[in-house]
Amino acid sequence: MARILFLGEVVGRCGVRTLRKLLPNIRINNNIDYVIANGEGANSGYGINKTQATILTHNGVDLITGGEKLFYKLDMVDLINHASFVIRPINYLPKTPGKFCRNAIIKDKKYLFISLQGNAEMRQNLQNAFVSIDYFLDHLQEDVTPLIFFHASASAEKATMLHFLDGRVAAVIGTHTKVQTADEYITDKGTAFITDNGKIGALNSIGGLDVDTEIYKLRSQMPTRSKDTYGESLLQGVIVETDDSSGKATDIERLSVKTYIEEPLKDDKAV
Repeated sequence: MARILFLGEVVGRCGVRTLRKLLPNIRINNNIDYVIANGEGANSGYGINKTQATILTHNGVDLITGGEKLFYKLDMVDLINHASFVIRPINYLPKTPGKFCRNAIIKDKKYLFISLQGNAEMRQNLQNAFVSIDYFLDHLQEDVTPLIFFHASASAEKATMLHFLDGRVAAVIGTHTKVQTADEYITDKGTAFITDNGKIGALNSIGGLDVDTEIYKLRSQMPTRSKDTYGESLLQGVIVETDDSSGKATDIERLSVKTYIEEPLKDDKAV
């Protein structure tokens, strides 16, 4: 039995510090074999840089995924071409930097983690997510168990993707909205699903970001950069268990752990 942890989106310095504080012990206490995290909000909600990506991997994350904000920081363009621990969505254009999947051998079984981005309400002109993943799986010649990290806005699109891939993959794990849903389940064909696996970041916030700033942005319609916020914080995700022989999902369990992160001093430049 493999135990795979799919973490929600890491948001801001609070999210990075929360992960550093909690994940090492969570891995040990929950017998986790492999950890995937959506890292694209680590830089105050606007992408992730090389330093932040390295910090995540040094604190228990095996693979970082992202969506529409993955390339907001220029050093990520260089990093993703050389580092195997960051992947971008499969349905980006063919010449987009980086890889969209990663193989991992867990307890002598080969798994394939694939990043996929939705089309509905995402404000990007990407290839059709259903066509892209269908073509890839149809031409997959390796004997592997695929698992999908689906970065999408619309809950209906995520549910549709589950039924489209039901039985062909071991998991379709939704991310992007940063709100953990309570609809996790295993289909009869052995595919684990949740609409959204949540976030890692401040609890008293809007998507992990400063409340007053987000209210001002919506009331004024002025282009204003979001800000980090601190205090009570959550680390959220789901743990998926798979069968050693078939690779099918046998269990999915929500994870939500609370802690407290102090606001750093103004001269503290550490992540």
